[in-house]
Amino acid sequence: MLDDSQDIQKVAAELGIDDFLPEEQERLIAQFGEIALKAATLAVMEKLPESKQEEFASLAEAGGGKPLQDFLNHEIPGHEELAKAAVAQEIASFKAAVAEERSAEAS
Repeated sequence: MLDDSQDIQKVAAELGIDDFLPEEQERLIAQFGEIALKAATLAVMEKLPESKQEEFASLAEAGGGKPLQDFLNHEIPGHEELAKAAVAQEIASFKAAVAEERSAEAS
């Protein structure tokens, strides 16, 4: 979780929730973090050969770190860009959902 209130505000602004109550911002940011991590992982897993998925899962469950980074660098060149694109898509979806919710509340 984010510790610095400036970091929370920066993420809240990126997600379009900077006018929400601080407690709500933290809750939504935590939820979004889980969704973003799953989206990034899924994007990478889709590019990973099935024969390597078990090894990926083992490295991830062991805490990742350098062994996981080395594995991904070898197996999926450009995996960082795949993950970033997946997170960017989730940000766009989240913003759209917030906008839709605001629109529904205004009606």
